[in-house]
Amino acid sequence: MAIKLTAEQQAILDGKQGEAKAKVMKTLVMYGETFGAEEMVPITSEYGHLVTSFGLSMLEPVYRLNDELIAGGAVSKQAFSVDPRPIDRNIPTNLLQKLVFKFMYSAQESYEEQLRKLGLMNEDAFTCACYLDEVGNKPKEGDILSWAESSAVVYANSVLGARCNRNSGIIEMFGSIVGCVPCFGLLTDEGRRATWIVEVKTTKKPEAQILGSAIGIKVMEDVPYIKGLDKWIGTDLSDAACSYLKDMGAATASNGAVGLYHVENLTPEAVKLGESLIAEGAKTYVIDDAELERVKASYPCIWANPDAEPKLCFVGCPHLSLTQLKEWTENVLRALAENGRSKVAIPTVFTSPPAVIKAFKATPEAARLAKTGVILSYICPLMFMNNPLCGKMPVITNSNKLRTYSSSRFYTDAEILGIITKKEGR
Repeated sequence: MAIKLTAEQQAILDGKQGEAKAKVMKTLVMYGETFGAEEMVPITSEYGHLVTSFGLSMLEPVYRLNDELIAGGAVSKQAFSVDPRPIDRNIPTNLLQKLVFKFMYSAQESYEEQLRKLGLMNEDAFTCACYLDEVGNKPKEGDILSWAESSAVVYANSVLGARCNRNSGIIEMFGSIVGCVPCFGLLTDEGRRATWIVEVKTTKKPEAQILGSAIGIKVMEDVPYIKGLDKWIGTDLSDAACSYLKDMGAATASNGAVGLYHVENLTPEAVKLGESLIAEGAKTYVIDDAELERVKASYPCIWANPDAEPKLCFVGCPHLSLTQLKEWTENVLRALAENGRSKVAIPTVFTSPPAVIKAFKATPEAARLAKTGVILSYICPLMFMNNPLCGKMPVITNSNKLRTYSSSRFYTDAEILGIITKKEGR
């Protein structure tokens, strides 16, 4: 093999720990060789994370693979969290939609049983925002990870200073099974240097989802060094700043393929290394008010009837933090009072990790939000929209990720608030 292996890694490849682990190691070695890796490096994070959380009936090869891994003792060395569950009966659906969900995710229970045997952290560990404090899977700066969830990878790399490539599903699990990953790309110092300088020159705080979208569309899979954003969100990684970066990063990763960004004076590596992170010959992209308006105006509406009244609203893709849940609650209550309403005008779903929902329900805001008719859910909105009957509905969202991967229509936070709390007859 072109990749240099340690004695322990070579022993796994040679089948000393069983055929299943040998196949896993061989796959990772081949994966690394494809991208020019010269060695395998140990995973140092306490927990792993899996992107595949849904028991789709068509994923039979995955379930057979899991059975082979379990039978061969090739389970994860790390306990792991998983992306959100695909079904929540609390979200309004008609009979036909329910039947389709039952067929689509018919393997959900058996798949979750496989996840438990492979190393699932706990029953609440289903979220795309596994790094939130309440969930308990927050890597440390410098940790080497084996993750695939794009919004979690970009957050871990950028906000936490951990190191992880944008892996595929299954490959992430393989890394956790053998405890190492091939060293290339964002695991290397050179791979973390910025090849784009993004200058934020707006006259007001840019909408996180649109700013991230603009960056992702422009730089694609490259690393941007963002200047001027600290003017609007500060130089401290507060809960509010982290929530902003969570949403911005998810948009860069879904509207492009960004796995790492640096924010001047804010993110760990930018604070430590400054402009030395910028590679020679880096390109420059200026984002002002007009550019953000241009990007937003470019989003297509693919509803059958663009003038249809929205039937459902999703807020929280990626999942909302506790700070965001509280802020949205206060904003909804204020807007409802201003418009003379007691409940939201259309069915509205706030999505958040089970552990965050549990923490939120212990606060006074939870009872106040419940009275507005807003549904609090742990679901993955994308998995809901993958139901073809749900995909035909006029659904609105403040998530650029959900907008990109489904028929949902994007609106800013302020626009969403206005729609769901509008006055009668308006």
